[in-house]
Amino acid sequence: MKVRKHSGEIADFNTKKLRQSLLKSGAAENDVQTIIEKIERQLYDGIPTKKIYGMAAHLLKKVSASHAARYNLRTALQLLGPAGFFFEKFIARIFGHDGYRTKTNLILQGQCVTHEVDVVLEKAGAIEMVECKFHSSQTAHSDVKVPLYILSRFNDLKENTHQIFSKSDQVEKCWIVTNNRFTADAIKFANCSGLQLLGWDYPTTGNIKAKIDQTGLYPITCLTTMSRMEKEQLLILDILLVKELIEKPEGLHQIGISKNRQKNILTEAASLCNIF
Repeated sequence: MKVRKHSGEIADFNTKKLRQSLLKSGAAENDVQTIIEKIERQLYDGIPTKKIYGMAAHLLKKVSASHAARYNLRTALQLLGPAGFFFEKFIARIFGHDGYRTKTNLILQGQCVTHEVDVVLEKAGAIEMVECKFHSSQTAHSDVKVPLYILSRFNDLKENTHQIFSKSDQVEKCWIVTNNRFTADAIKFANCSGLQLLGWDYPTTGNIKAKIDQTGLYPITCLTTMSRMEKEQLLILDILLVKELIEKPEGLHQIGISKNRQKNILTEAASLCNIF
């Protein structure tokens, strides 16, 4: 059976890959097998992988909303757009969990010109900058032009001292973070230039997906019991993480959600954060 990928490429249907992704959501083996059998009965040559993903998510939600939320993680990151402002704040939360102090959306003076920096980090006196490349489509990759451009900005900024966490900070390291993938040339150039990369599945260990699963820092956009508009309203209230929603459940009341729905949403949230 042939399937059509997001990129338009035609490939063989991979049952093993589907099974692994469903198991990673936390679903039991017997539930996963039932879902796969139901999907296989609806397959046809040329079916888009997006449709298979949708069927899997729908069937998984019938088993457990929290499993479906975890399965929806990559799509959830895309919902932190369209401009990527909330993605930048989310990445700051990820680094914050790793012990960094963080600041977002700063204007810093370089040796030649000023630069808007998405996130600035500090740990043990070392200052690092983070540039976030947000993509609203899963087919978009960050190519070699991205590290080429950001390296020039980093080189301009590291020549100056800045008032960020103290009165005299110097930027020592630069990260490039994307919710998608880097091309092979982008990775090769970044490694050669000393730039740090963090993507959906790069590096092999410690990538964004792994960090979220390990820490439980799920974005609220992965919840299945809320509408997209409701999630956007919570983001505006600076409730970005499912854990933050559990800590600040009054946010649901602020955006006008009924008590019954609040209970369902918080039940899913608590279950999701206890999966890992």
